[in-house]
Amino acid sequence: MEGDRDKLLAWLGVRILPHEAEVRAWLYRALNNPSDVEDVIQEAYCRLWSISDVSQIASPRAYFFKVVRHVVIDELRRSRVVRIETMAEIDDLRLASEEATPERAASAREELRKVRRLIEALPLRCRRIFEMRKIEGMSQREIAAKLGVSENVVENEASRGLKLILKAVEEDAGLPRSERALRREGGRRGQRKDR
Repeated sequence: MEGDRDKLLAWLGVRILPHEAEVRAWLYRALNNPSDVEDVIQEAYCRLWSISDVSQIASPRAYFFKVVRHVVIDELRRSRVVRIETMAEIDDLRLASEEATPERAASAREELRKVRRLIEALPLRCRRIFEMRKIEGMSQREIAAKLGVSENVVENEASRGLKLILKAVEEDAGLPRSERALRREGGRRGQRKDR
């Protein structure tokens, strides 16, 4: 069960999180109250966290938009006061979640580059373990044997790497600052271990 949650967390970090900025931009345009954006995003992540199997999700971006759209519709039903513009935006969101445009492809490539830079900014051992576990798909046991560390170390470092990346992406007030934050935080915790 723990391994399934780790896989889901990795999937969310790699396949869903890069689209959050686009979803937020739509929500700020669509909702009457900008303070509702955080609630919608939070509820969407709660619903995504409850997924038991992501293997059947062919387009994580479209799925994320669909979940957010359902959260917004549920909120609108509860409030019973709906702007006509909001309903039009929801219809636009349905189309936007399914279309592949050159802008969207360029944005996805840029997000992938950002995530790659964040991974590269991790402390050495944390980065190696994170890449082996989350990118190469190696088991904890295989990594532990290859690096000569315990499985517990592998689990902790992979989890630490993902948390640092998610935190940096969340703060994303500029990638260079996020990279520095990763290095600084990673260095404080694992300075001796990485040498």
